[in-house]
Amino acid sequence: MMAAEHVPVLLGRVLELFAPAVAGRPAVLVDATVGLGGHSDALLSAHPRLRLIALDRDPQALERSAERLAHHGDRVELVHAVYDRIPEVLADRHLSTVDGVLFDLGVSSMQLDRTDRGFAYARDAPLDMRMDPTTGPTAADVLNTYPPAELVRVLRDYGEERFAQRIVKAVVAQREREPFSRSDRLVRLLYDAVPAASRRTGGHPAKRTFQALRIEVNSELPVLREAIPAAVKALSVGGRIVVESYQSLEDRIVKQAFVELAKSRTPPGLPVELPGHGPELKLLTRGAEKAGENEIEHNPRAASVRLRAAQRIREAAV
Repeated sequence: MMAAEHVPVLLGRVLELFAPAVAGRPAVLVDATVGLGGHSDALLSAHPRLRLIALDRDPQALERSAERLAHHGDRVELVHAVYDRIPEVLADRHLSTVDGVLFDLGVSSMQLDRTDRGFAYARDAPLDMRMDPTTGPTAADVLNTYPPAELVRVLRDYGEERFAQRIVKAVVAQREREPFSRSDRLVRLLYDAVPAASRRTGGHPAKRTFQALRIEVNSELPVLREAIPAAVKALSVGGRIVVESYQSLEDRIVKQAFVELAKSRTPPGLPVELPGHGPELKLLTRGAEKAGENEIEHNPRAASVRLRAAQRIREAAV
Protein backbone atom coordinates (compact mmCIF):
# COMPACT_ATOMS: atom_id res chain seq x y z
CA MET A 1 0.00 0.00 0.00
CA MET A 2 2.77 2.41 0.91
CA ALA A 3 4.58 1.82 -2.38
CA ALA A 4 1.36 2.33 -4.31
CA GLU A 5 0.62 5.71 -2.74
CA HIS A 6 4.07 7.13 -3.47
CA VAL A 7 5.42 7.03 -7.01
CA PRO A 8 9.02 8.24 -7.30
CA VAL A 9 9.42 10.92 -9.96
CA LEU A 10 11.69 10.16 -12.97
CA LEU A 11 12.76 6.94 -11.28
CA GLY A 12 14.20 5.31 -14.40
CA ARG A 13 16.30 8.35 -15.20
CA VAL A 14 17.60 8.57 -11.63
CA LEU A 15 18.68 4.92 -11.75
CA GLU A 16 20.34 5.46 -15.13
CA LEU A 17 22.30 8.49 -13.93
CA PHE A 18 23.64 6.85 -10.78
CA ALA A 19 24.50 3.45 -12.27
CA PRO A 20 27.99 4.36 -13.58
CA ALA A 21 29.00 5.60 -10.12
CA VAL A 22 27.67 2.77 -7.97
CA ALA A 23 27.15 -0.37 -10.06
CA GLY A 24 29.06 -3.58 -9.38
CA ARG A 25 31.15 -2.50 -6.40
CA PRO A 26 30.85 -1.34 -2.79
CA ALA A 27 29.53 2.21 -2.91
CA VAL A 28 27.88 4.77 -0.62
CA LEU A 29 25.03 7.04 -1.65
CA VAL A 30 23.33 9.80 0.33
CA ASP A 31 19.62 10.29 -0.21
CA ALA A 32 19.36 13.80 1.20
CA THR A 33 15.54 13.82 1.18
CA VAL A 34 14.47 10.20 1.60
CA GLY A 35 10.77 10.96 2.05
CA LEU A 36 8.85 7.72 1.63
CA GLY A 37 11.91 5.93 0.28
CA GLY A 38 10.85 5.24 -3.29
CA HIS A 39 14.08 6.25 -5.02
CA SER A 40 16.19 4.68 -2.27
CA ASP A 41 14.34 1.37 -2.43
CA ALA A 42 14.91 1.12 -6.17
CA LEU A 43 18.59 2.07 -5.93
CA LEU A 44 19.27 -0.49 -3.20
CA SER A 45 17.42 -3.19 -5.12
CA ALA A 46 19.35 -2.44 -8.30
CA HIS A 47 22.77 -2.42 -6.58
CA PRO A 48 23.22 -5.17 -3.93
CA ARG A 49 26.57 -3.77 -2.75
CA LEU A 50 25.27 -0.24 -2.27
CA ARG A 51 25.11 1.31 1.19
CA LEU A 52 22.62 4.12 1.75
CA ILE A 53 22.66 7.03 4.19
CA ALA A 54 19.14 8.47 4.15
CA LEU A 55 18.40 11.91 5.56
CA ASP A 56 15.12 13.65 6.22
CA ARG A 57 14.07 16.48 8.50
CA ASP A 58 10.58 14.99 8.89
CA PRO A 59 10.39 12.31 11.63
CA GLN A 60 7.17 10.90 10.14
CA ALA A 61 8.88 10.44 6.77
CA LEU A 62 11.73 8.59 8.45
CA GLU A 63 9.27 6.24 10.16
CA ARG A 64 7.55 5.46 6.88
CA SER A 65 10.76 5.02 4.90
CA ALA A 66 12.15 2.78 7.67
CA GLU A 67 9.25 0.41 7.04
CA ARG A 68 9.71 0.50 3.28
CA LEU A 69 13.48 -0.03 3.39
CA ALA A 70 13.59 -2.57 6.23
CA HIS A 71 14.12 -5.52 3.87
CA HIS A 72 17.50 -4.05 2.87
CA GLY A 73 18.77 -4.62 6.42
CA ASP A 74 21.93 -2.89 7.60
CA ARG A 75 22.69 -1.43 4.19
CA VAL A 76 20.43 1.48 5.19
CA GLU A 77 21.04 4.10 7.86
CA LEU A 78 18.32 6.68 8.51
CA VAL A 79 19.31 10.07 9.91
CA HIS A 80 17.07 12.85 11.24
CA ALA A 81 18.79 15.85 9.68
CA VAL A 82 18.34 18.71 7.22
CA TYR A 83 20.38 18.24 4.05
CA ASP A 84 22.75 21.12 4.67
CA ARG A 85 24.21 18.91 7.42
CA ILE A 86 25.61 16.37 4.94
CA PRO A 87 29.25 17.18 5.89
CA GLU A 88 28.51 16.70 9.58
CA VAL A 89 26.58 13.46 8.98
CA LEU A 90 29.45 12.02 6.95
CA ALA A 91 32.09 13.14 9.44
CA ASP A 92 30.18 11.41 12.25
CA ARG A 93 30.47 8.18 10.24
CA HIS A 94 34.16 8.69 9.42
CA LEU A 95 33.40 9.08 5.72
CA SER A 96 35.46 11.53 3.69
CA THR A 97 33.61 11.01 0.38
CA VAL A 98 30.59 9.25 -1.11
CA ASP A 99 29.73 8.01 -4.60
CA GLY A 100 26.39 9.71 -5.05
CA VAL A 101 24.00 12.28 -3.59
CA LEU A 102 20.31 12.53 -4.46
CA PHE A 103 18.01 15.46 -3.70
CA ASP A 104 14.25 15.19 -4.33
CA LEU A 105 13.24 18.67 -3.20
CA GLY A 106 10.03 20.33 -2.10
CA VAL A 107 7.05 19.12 -0.15
CA SER A 108 6.46 15.36 -0.24
CA SER A 109 3.31 13.48 -1.18
CA MET A 110 2.94 12.35 2.42
CA GLN A 111 3.17 15.91 3.74
CA LEU A 112 0.56 17.11 1.27
CA ASP A 113 -1.75 14.22 2.13
CA ARG A 114 -1.56 14.76 5.89
CA THR A 115 -4.30 17.31 6.58
CA ASP A 116 -2.90 18.22 9.99
CA ARG A 117 0.38 19.48 8.47
CA GLY A 118 -1.22 22.47 6.72
CA PHE A 119 0.71 22.26 3.44
CA ALA A 120 -2.31 21.91 1.16
CA TYR A 121 -4.58 24.91 0.60
CA ALA A 122 -7.42 22.69 -0.67
CA ARG A 123 -8.30 21.49 2.86
CA ASP A 124 -8.73 23.36 6.11
CA ALA A 125 -5.94 22.60 8.58
CA PRO A 126 -3.76 24.25 11.21
CA LEU A 127 -1.31 26.71 9.60
CA ASP A 128 1.80 24.72 10.45
CA MET A 129 3.82 23.86 7.29
CA ARG A 130 6.93 22.73 9.19
CA MET A 131 8.68 19.82 7.50
CA ASP A 132 10.06 19.01 10.94
CA PRO A 133 7.04 19.51 13.21
CA THR A 134 9.22 19.19 16.31
CA THR A 135 10.99 22.53 15.95
CA GLY A 136 10.81 26.09 14.71
CA PRO A 137 8.09 28.66 13.96
CA THR A 138 4.93 27.74 12.08
CA ALA A 139 3.26 29.46 9.14
CA ALA A 140 0.81 30.96 11.61
CA ASP A 141 3.74 32.46 13.54
CA VAL A 142 5.03 34.06 10.34
CA LEU A 143 1.63 35.51 9.44
CA ASN A 144 0.92 36.79 12.93
CA THR A 145 4.30 38.22 13.94
CA TYR A 146 6.29 39.36 10.89
CA PRO A 147 6.36 43.11 10.23
CA PRO A 148 4.43 44.02 7.06
CA ALA A 149 7.59 44.75 5.05
CA GLU A 150 9.01 41.33 5.92
CA LEU A 151 5.78 39.61 4.90
CA VAL A 152 5.84 41.44 1.57
CA ARG A 153 9.43 40.29 1.05
CA VAL A 154 8.51 36.66 1.77
CA LEU A 155 5.57 36.67 -0.66
CA ARG A 156 7.52 38.43 -3.41
CA ASP A 157 10.82 36.58 -3.08
CA TYR A 158 9.53 33.08 -2.34
CA GLY A 159 6.09 33.12 -3.97
CA GLU A 160 6.75 35.55 -6.81
CA GLU A 161 3.40 37.03 -5.81
CA ARG A 162 2.46 40.18 -7.78
CA PHE A 163 -0.18 41.17 -5.26
CA ALA A 164 1.99 40.87 -2.17
CA GLN A 165 1.23 44.40 -0.95
CA ARG A 166 -2.53 43.88 -1.19
CA ILE A 167 -2.38 40.51 0.51
CA VAL A 168 -0.20 41.74 3.37
CA LYS A 169 -2.44 44.78 3.94
CA ALA A 170 -5.40 42.42 4.33
CA VAL A 171 -3.44 40.02 6.56
CA VAL A 172 -2.33 42.81 8.90
CA ALA A 173 -5.87 44.17 9.19
CA GLN A 174 -7.30 40.76 10.02
CA ARG A 175 -4.56 39.63 12.42
CA GLU A 176 -5.12 42.72 14.54
CA ARG A 177 -8.65 41.50 15.16
CA GLU A 178 -7.79 37.81 15.55
CA PRO A 179 -4.53 35.90 14.95
CA PHE A 180 -4.47 33.43 12.07
CA SER A 181 -4.52 29.76 13.05
CA ARG A 182 -6.11 27.77 10.20
CA SER A 183 -5.65 27.60 6.46
CA ASP A 184 -9.29 28.06 5.44
CA ARG A 185 -9.35 31.62 6.78
CA LEU A 186 -6.18 32.49 4.88
CA VAL A 187 -7.52 30.97 1.65
CA ARG A 188 -10.70 33.06 1.94
CA LEU A 189 -8.60 36.19 2.48
CA LEU A 190 -6.54 35.39 -0.63
CA TYR A 191 -9.65 34.92 -2.76
CA ASP A 192 -10.76 38.40 -1.73
CA ALA A 193 -7.33 40.05 -2.07
CA VAL A 194 -6.31 38.66 -5.47
CA PRO A 195 -8.18 40.36 -8.36
CA ALA A 196 -10.75 38.25 -10.16
CA ALA A 197 -8.97 38.57 -13.51
CA SER A 198 -5.81 37.05 -12.02
CA ARG A 199 -7.81 34.26 -10.40
CA ARG A 200 -9.18 33.29 -13.81
CA THR A 201 -5.76 33.06 -15.49
CA GLY A 202 -3.14 32.66 -12.75
CA GLY A 203 -4.16 29.44 -11.05
CA HIS A 204 -5.39 29.09 -7.49
CA PRO A 205 -4.92 32.40 -5.64
CA ALA A 206 -3.48 30.60 -2.60
CA LYS A 207 -0.78 28.69 -4.46
CA ARG A 208 1.94 31.34 -4.41
CA THR A 209 1.32 32.49 -0.84
CA PHE A 210 1.32 28.94 0.52
CA GLN A 211 4.55 28.20 -1.35
CA ALA A 212 6.15 31.36 0.05
CA LEU A 213 5.13 30.60 3.64
CA ARG A 214 6.37 27.01 3.38
CA ILE A 215 9.74 28.10 2.02
CA GLU A 216 10.13 30.72 4.75
CA VAL A 217 9.08 28.38 7.58
CA ASN A 218 11.57 25.72 6.48
CA SER A 219 14.37 28.06 5.27
CA GLU A 220 14.36 25.97 2.12
CA LEU A 221 16.28 28.23 -0.22
CA PRO A 222 19.05 29.35 2.17
CA VAL A 223 19.55 25.72 3.18
CA LEU A 224 19.70 24.62 -0.46
CA ARG A 225 22.32 27.27 -1.28
CA GLU A 226 24.54 25.75 1.40
CA ALA A 227 23.70 22.13 0.66
CA ILE A 228 24.49 21.85 -3.05
CA PRO A 229 28.16 22.94 -2.84
CA ALA A 230 28.58 20.84 0.31
CA ALA A 231 27.17 17.78 -1.46
CA VAL A 232 29.48 18.27 -4.44
CA LYS A 233 32.45 18.61 -2.10
CA ALA A 234 31.47 15.30 -0.48
CA LEU A 235 31.59 13.43 -3.80
CA SER A 236 34.56 11.33 -4.76
CA VAL A 237 36.01 11.89 -8.23
CA GLY A 238 33.59 10.05 -10.51
CA GLY A 239 30.75 10.47 -8.03
CA ARG A 240 27.43 11.87 -9.17
CA ILE A 241 24.81 14.30 -7.87
CA VAL A 242 21.20 14.28 -9.05
CA VAL A 243 18.70 16.98 -8.05
CA GLU A 244 14.97 17.04 -8.70
CA SER A 245 13.40 20.49 -8.21
CA TYR A 246 9.73 21.40 -8.41
CA GLN A 247 9.72 25.19 -8.70
CA SER A 248 11.84 27.77 -10.46
CA LEU A 249 13.50 29.23 -7.36
CA GLU A 250 14.98 25.86 -6.37
CA ASP A 251 16.01 25.02 -9.91
CA ARG A 252 17.75 28.39 -10.32
CA ILE A 253 19.91 27.75 -7.25
CA VAL A 254 20.87 24.28 -8.50
CA LYS A 255 21.61 25.54 -12.01
CA GLN A 256 23.81 28.39 -10.77
CA ALA A 257 25.78 26.11 -8.45
CA PHE A 258 26.34 23.48 -11.15
CA VAL A 259 27.29 25.98 -13.85
CA GLU A 260 29.76 27.73 -11.55
CA LEU A 261 31.47 24.46 -10.59
CA ALA A 262 31.54 23.31 -14.24
CA LYS A 263 33.55 26.40 -15.28
CA SER A 264 37.29 26.59 -15.79
CA ARG A 265 39.01 29.05 -13.50
CA THR A 266 41.95 29.53 -15.86
CA PRO A 267 42.09 33.20 -16.96
CA PRO A 268 40.78 33.72 -20.50
CA GLY A 269 43.40 33.78 -23.22
CA LEU A 270 45.86 31.33 -21.73
CA PRO A 271 46.74 28.48 -24.14
CA VAL A 272 46.60 25.71 -21.51
CA GLU A 273 44.56 24.93 -18.42
CA LEU A 274 46.36 25.98 -15.27
CA PRO A 275 46.88 23.14 -12.76
CA GLY A 276 44.05 23.07 -10.23
CA HIS A 277 41.95 25.55 -12.22
CA GLY A 278 39.88 23.14 -14.32
CA PRO A 279 36.18 22.47 -13.81
CA GLU A 280 35.16 20.39 -10.79
CA LEU A 281 31.95 19.13 -12.40
CA LYS A 282 30.85 17.74 -15.73
CA LEU A 283 27.19 18.42 -16.45
CA LEU A 284 25.27 15.23 -17.28
CA THR A 285 22.04 16.87 -18.41
CA ARG A 286 21.49 19.47 -21.09
CA GLY A 287 19.58 22.06 -19.13
CA ALA A 288 16.86 20.72 -16.86
CA GLU A 289 15.13 17.48 -17.86
CA LYS A 290 11.37 17.15 -17.54
CA ALA A 291 9.00 14.24 -17.18
CA GLY A 292 7.26 12.86 -20.26
CA GLU A 293 3.54 13.05 -20.88
CA ASN A 294 3.01 9.40 -19.98
CA GLU A 295 4.62 9.78 -16.56
CA ILE A 296 2.72 12.99 -15.85
CA GLU A 297 -0.54 11.24 -16.73
CA HIS A 298 0.15 8.50 -14.16
CA ASN A 299 1.85 10.73 -11.59
CA PRO A 300 0.66 14.37 -11.68
CA ARG A 301 3.40 15.43 -9.24
CA ALA A 302 5.91 14.88 -12.03
CA ALA A 303 4.45 17.76 -14.08
CA SER A 304 6.65 20.40 -12.47
CA VAL A 305 9.87 18.41 -11.98
CA ARG A 306 13.18 19.75 -13.28
CA LEU A 307 16.08 17.28 -13.04
CA ARG A 308 19.74 18.28 -13.20
CA ALA A 309 22.74 16.00 -12.72
CA ALA A 310 26.51 16.33 -12.68
CA GLN A 311 29.64 14.23 -12.14
CA ARG A 312 32.64 15.18 -10.02
CA ILE A 313 35.69 15.19 -12.31
CA ARG A 314 38.28 16.93 -10.15
CA GLU A 315 39.03 17.65 -6.52
CA ALA A 316 38.58 21.24 -5.41
CA ALA A 317 41.74 23.36 -5.48
CA VAL A 318 43.38 23.72 -2.07
